[in-house]
Amino acid sequence: MKAPFQALAAELEPEFGAMKVFRPYRDVRFAKDKTPYKTHQGAFVGVAPATGWYLELSARGVRLGGGFYEASAQRLAAVRAAIDDERTGEELAKILKRLAKKEWEVGGDRLKTKPRGYDVDHPRIDLLRHRSLFVNRSLGFEPVIHSPELVDVVRTGWRELRPLVEWIAARTDTLE
Repeated sequence: MKAPFQALAAELEPEFGAMKVFRPYRDVRFAKDKTPYKTHQGAFVGVAPATGWYLELSARGVRLGGGFYEASAQRLAAVRAAIDDERTGEELAKILKRLAKKEWEVGGDRLKTKPRGYDVDHPRIDLLRHRSLFVNRSLGFEPVIHSPELVDVVRTGWRELRPLVEWIAARTDTLE
């Protein structure tokens, strides 16, 4: 019998791909600091380097997400060039606006100032400041998280994120 997290991963794999389940702990046998390495269990489905869907189970409940969590200089330059481009940049802005209307929170590591080479008055300067870009939504302790319907909730959430994940992957997956 599979553990619940692995069973969830197996159900989602045909549509989204293989899920990497993160280790929930570290070896503290010989460490002075015995605090847990993590206080949550996470998993990631990658579609391009550092880009894909995320699932987390913790004491705060269930959290879903998607996007990219880190980028090399070359990947970040490609994403910023796409954001700077009128057509593709507006496409990303619309994707994020639709997701925000569906109660997804936009996050990621951002510069406090403008990135080099871009005007502070750029219409998408807030997007250009991102060094990572992801959206997430907390399900908290909704009753569904303790039922088999969680698979459908995760699947539906990740389908909503597909345009964002595919937008990023299309601009970064061929880069070294």
